Amino acid sequence: MFIVGSGLSTLETAANPFIATCGPPRYSELRLTLAQAFQAIGTVVAPVLASQVIFKNVDDNSLTSVQWVYLGIAIFVFLLAIVFFFVPLPEVTDADMADQAQQSAGDTDFEDKPLRQQYTLFYGVFAQFCYVGAQVAYAGYFINYITWVRPGTTHATGSNLLAVAQGCFAIGRFLASGLLKYVKPRFVLMAFISGVVLFASLAIGLQGNAGIAAICLVLFFESCVFPLIFTLSLRGLGRHSKRGASFIVAAVSGGALFPPVLGTVADALGGNTQHAFFIPLIGFVIAFTFPVYLNLFKAKSLDGWTEKVKVGIETKKDVENGSSGSGDEWTQKQQQAQFEKV
Repeated sequence: MFIVGSGLSTLETAANPFIATCGPPRYSELRLTLAQAFQAIGTVVAPVLASQVIFKNVDDNSLTSVQWVYLGIAIFVFLLAIVFFFVPLPEVTDADMADQAQQSAGDTDFEDKPLRQQYTLFYGVFAQFCYVGAQVAYAGYFINYITWVRPGTTHATGSNLLAVAQGCFAIGRFLASGLLKYVKPRFVLMAFISGVVLFASLAIGLQGNAGIAAICLVLFFESCVFPLIFTLSLRGLGRHSKRGASFIVAAVSGGALFPPVLGTVADALGGNTQHAFFIPLIGFVIAFTFPVYLNLFKAKSLDGWTEKVKVGIETKKDVENGSSGSGDEWTQKQQQAQFEKV
């Protein structure tokens, strides 16, 4: 499990910043949110396949079929790694990111500052730490919450309701991806994290089906918060983008803190998971302050990236040779890197 976890964390560290930075800066938030929308589909399909197909006829004395499944997954992942090794993916360097940010300076008020002065990044890391911790706590104690607010509910029914909630999560990500095409990312983040805080507050007090609906809506509004905190925290980092991305990915360690705290509080309250959900609510409220900060103090810079910057999109006339070409030197470097790798 340690090896699998190490591999997944490495993949997360590499894939998220690559998707966020490799392409026109204007669509950074949209790219990562859409990519993670397909990941959310996996969180819905995988448990259903596991319960209805993989583990359906398995008992403690026969795990052969499960072993073959894991072997098949390992072979598939290995073949996928080979494919990615030979695919001519462009290499995004610190110099490329610095050049891209410098080209956009006139529209975004970009200033090349030392990493220690990137205060928005560190705020985003802290917000991501608290948000992910709260999100993991909600997912981990979802069934406990269901059985508490609606006594008599079986764990099997709770598992089915969790699948419904995960479906809401996936739908929310696709919906947010569509909104990001027309609405400023800082507004989308503000709206969705507000929905999270609202329904997380209601979930603490509601009973029965109303409580179940509230917690499902919490997962719906959670959908795009992670990718938006991630990408908005990277805005304007320039040469520090890759290191900053690694800090934000490391912030998922909040998921190791909040669940045990929630469990301890629930035990102290006599097993009342519902009231113990004030622990993740604290994390959500802290994360809520991040988009408030962005909208109050970083609006001009963020809007410049999504409305004015033409890097990777606009082509213009080459004044020197009179030929029509790309005015984006960064894109040209990526294309050259692809040919060199091939």
